[in-house]
Amino acid sequence: YDLLRREILHGELMPGDRLRVADLNDRYKLGLTPIREALVRLTSEGLVASESHRGARVRDISLDEFSDMMQTRRELEGLCLAKAIHNGSADWEGEVLKAFHLLSRAPLPASAEDIVTAAQWEQFHRQFHFSLVSACGSPWLLQFWNTLVDHSERYRKLRLLFWSSGEAEVRDINKEHETIMKAALSRDVEATAALMDDHLTQTEHAVMKLLALRRDRKG
Repeated sequence: YDLLRREILHGELMPGDRLRVADLNDRYKLGLTPIREALVRLTSEGLVASESHRGARVRDISLDEFSDMMQTRRELEGLCLAKAIHNGSADWEGEVLKAFHLLSRAPLPASAEDIVTAAQWEQFHRQFHFSLVSACGSPWLLQFWNTLVDHSERYRKLRLLFWSSGEAEVRDINKEHETIMKAALSRDVEATAALMDDHLTQTEHAVMKLLALRRDRKG
């Protein structure tokens, strides 16, 4: 389950890829039963789509779904940030600073084939965003936050892998993160929420532009 989940979110398994149990067993050498159970679990999480009499696929991507998902995430993220800034202790501040430091030092992938570096960067990126909302005080909010981030990462990995190509919009992501961090640590709820909303909106537009280009080429 962990292997497949990681491959779907950060690795070589791309949206629409067919997931044949026999092929996956040849790849992972874990046995047919654990793989079938993992596919069932991932289907329940919406990361895998089951097709009658045709097995399973990595859930495909959709511009409409991504737009709806990012709108929901922006709203939820704003709520979590407000609560975290209100509740956050000195330990919370330290975790935010640590997460930003690690992210700012993480290299971006050099090409679309550099999946390992992309996955490592995404791990630090997720930890930074999680550190900001972690003090919100609500396990339910954090559960919903994690679910939304899981699904958004399926889309964002495409953006990350093509960040240096002519099709991708290059931004100073570290500067954006630093500005958000400083606003949060200064306990400015309104500024932090606005900066985060803009940050996520820019990512949404960049991913949607890349997806639209690829859709048009396939069409």
